[in-house]
Amino acid sequence: MRAKILLLEDDLTLSETVVEFLQENGFEVVSAYDGEEASEIIYEQQFDLFLLDVNVPLLNGFELLKQKRDDGVKTPAIYITSLNSIDSLEDGYKSGCDDYIRKPFVLKELLFRVETILKRGFFHERTSRLKIDEHVEYDTESNLLFVDSKRVSLNTKTSQLLKLFLLHQEEVISHERIYDALWSYEETPSEGALRTYIKDLRKIIGKDKIVSIKKLGYRFSSK
Repeated sequence: MRAKILLLEDDLTLSETVVEFLQENGFEVVSAYDGEEASEIIYEQQFDLFLLDVNVPLLNGFELLKQKRDDGVKTPAIYITSLNSIDSLEDGYKSGCDDYIRKPFVLKELLFRVETILKRGFFHERTSRLKIDEHVEYDTESNLLFVDSKRVSLNTKTSQLLKLFLLHQEEVISHERIYDALWSYEETPSEGALRTYIKDLRKIIGKDKIVSIKKLGYRFSSK
């Protein structure tokens, strides 16, 4: 099995160079160009290693990794950055990184560091199940819901709605945003159908998990 790496780098030329080099050396690589995009990719996919630039748009590498560590993500991480002060180095390790490589760097050095991290723990144990509570888990790769380890059938739109909520926990998601996510351009969104999907999810994961915000939309509570 090939190791799977997420590369967060907003310099397109450098990103393409690193991706091509790592692929030539047998790795599977997924690219992101800003912190929020990387965060969504990490939610949706499983990786063996993160390569994270620090100064990227929307959500910097330090903040991104700290959030993921707080969420329980243990995937090893290497920062790639031009920051070189002791304070920056300290911030990087405090946020949960495993190694640090400064720009400019030689690609072969990057390869050594990547291989060392991966050999240290073989490959990171991938798990695609997100725990909603003590009894309920959602598999983000297969889009399946499990209650007490037993599969619970959801129709396609209900499953898409749950995934949207889990991706944006504690955010107020407007009705319009939900319509855009669940219904294709050719389909006509249905307020009644949405209420049914909400009702079905509440029966499974608990009424308090999905909070109705009058005239605005819904919020998924992680508590």
